[in-house]
Amino acid sequence: MQETDLYQALGVARNANDGDIKRAYRSAARKYHPDVNPSDDAKEKFQTINEAYQVLSNPEMRQRYDQFGMAGIKGAAGAPNMQDFDLGDIFESFFGGSPGGGGGRARQNRPTQGDDLRFDLELDFKTALFGGEKKIRITQLEACATCAGSGVAPGASVTTCTTCGGRGVVMQTVNTILGRMQQQSRCPTCGGSGSVVEKYCGSCDGRGTNKRSKQLTVTIPPGVENGNRLRVRGEGDAGPKGGPSGDLYVFLSVSPSNGFRREGMDIFSEVSVSYLDAILGSTLKIDTVDGSPVDVALPAGTQPGATLRLEGKGAPKLNNLNVRGSHFIKVNVQIPKSLSTKEKELVTKLRAESR
Repeated sequence: MQETDLYQALGVARNANDGDIKRAYRSAARKYHPDVNPSDDAKEKFQTINEAYQVLSNPEMRQRYDQFGMAGIKGAAGAPNMQDFDLGDIFESFFGGSPGGGGGRARQNRPTQGDDLRFDLELDFKTALFGGEKKIRITQLEACATCAGSGVAPGASVTTCTTCGGRGVVMQTVNTILGRMQQQSRCPTCGGSGSVVEKYCGSCDGRGTNKRSKQLTVTIPPGVENGNRLRVRGEGDAGPKGGPSGDLYVFLSVSPSNGFRREGMDIFSEVSVSYLDAILGSTLKIDTVDGSPVDVALPAGTQPGATLRLEGKGAPKLNNLNVRGSHFIKVNVQIPKSLSTKEKELVTKLRAESR
């Protein structure tokens, strides 16, 4: 029978260091653990990589294996006792606890927090600036009112599984190339829950949750921007086995405005003026994001592309209406393409006098 190459089983080179061996073992264990890999050969592969790790992670055993192969580690002093070897450390590393200690599969039967939900909400430009309220409708899982989220029919008994003693797993001994080895597998009686239910809830079919549509009012704080998200605690899916609900995350997208552009707390717009107003100066009525126009002085001799500034008329700081940025107005000077005879005479006279 062909001897297993332990280095090849872990996928490492013969000169691999301890860190390489440990990383390879963790990666392979995650891939082939029977609880996450249902394929027929996963169990055998998982046993092989565990045996390989037990030898290669032990400096003395590795040296014997390098010199004599498998013959050098069978029955050797200091060799790991495969009959007593337990997979609890693997469950602890990858599944949050040892099945024998109440973790692993049994832990999955405990109440856990529900999933978070996402809702995409489009806001108009003004609501994003000054805040407001928006009604949204979501579909979520809520705890079953009949069984209070337990999944058990009212009055039905829940008893500890006698097959596994409430651990959710059973032990079996298998023969390997390195001797006898204990392996843990899901209890066939309780399916890994550790308990036996007399009757499941008929309202939720034992799930503990029901799907429903719900309307919520979401408060939009002032100063939000495109891409911001709001967190609404406890409005996600209800948790399994009566666990707490997750959260709802509302992702915001802001519709553009026809007359304004926003960059952070600053607002930008444009205004067109005649060349005469640019030369002589004027008072302009400028629309603002507040909704009411304000008078702005246009200085005489204003050049095309000049920028006027309105302090305190920009976007509010997030969640603070009392702190605002500035509103910048770009001045576009309109040059006429044709002049009347009278206008041409006046402009010609002005040019002559300005020389």
